[in-house]
Amino acid sequence: QVQVMESGGGTVEAGSSLRLSCVVSGTSFTGGAMGWYRQAPGKQRELVALVSRSGIARYENSVKGRFTISRSTAQNSVSLQMDRLEPEDTAVYFCYTEQITTIATYEHWGQGTQVTVSS
Repeated sequence: QVQVMESGGGTVEAGSSLRLSCVVSGTSFTGGAMGWYRQAPGKQRELVALVSRSGIARYENSVKGRFTISRSTAQNSVSLQMDRLEPEDTAVYFCYTEQITTIATYEHWGQGTQVTVSS
């Protein structure tokens, strides 16, 4: 059974920084792409940043240059360093991971962590 545990959300002022962390646990877990999505009130969930198993990262346009994603494949973890936060970044952030098996690739999600940025 795969568990996805996030931490690091909170309430900060615009211009501040936060770091989100996510650890995935489970027996014989092999991770594929890992990353972060977010969902603001009244909006659809959107990709924030994703990093492949080989370390190639991609970002949503509005966070480029402000957010940095990193992962440890050995530790099955992924982090998101968020700098120069803006009120528009306010959302619930969800950790996402692929699980690669011999049968198929599965998707797993965390329960979400709230990030609130005040102006």
